[in-house]
Amino acid sequence: MARIAGVDLPSNKKIGIALTYIYGIGRSTAQKIIEESGIDFDKRVNTLTDEEIAKLRGIIEKGYKIEGELRTEVSMNIKRLIDIGCYRGIRHKKGLPVRGQRTRTNARTRKGKRKTVAGKKK
Repeated sequence: MARIAGVDLPSNKKIGIALTYIYGIGRSTAQKIIEESGIDFDKRVNTLTDEEIAKLRGIIEKGYKIEGELRTEVSMNIKRLIDIGCYRGIRHKKGLPVRGQRTRTNARTRKGKRKTVAGKKK
């Protein structure tokens, strides 16, 4: 099992898919990293040599912001929006959708489980 950036990559998956287990690396970024390292995209993680793993680790550490550093940056960006009190910051603070989605229906992921409000008698 290969360990890159503090993440254990699944050994039975292809390297192109396994790299996406690292926070901040998606399919296209994984493709670029593999092309840069010169490793076959379809090669499985358990067949990688120590040199190939070291090469991948070096490329990722040198050129990409991942895991803890990226999470910190994202949370600091959100905190900055909340501190300056802009519209997006207020939406983050209230736990509502930030990017203009409707909230009358849907938006359950951001708003959480429904809270029933008693109906008013006539």
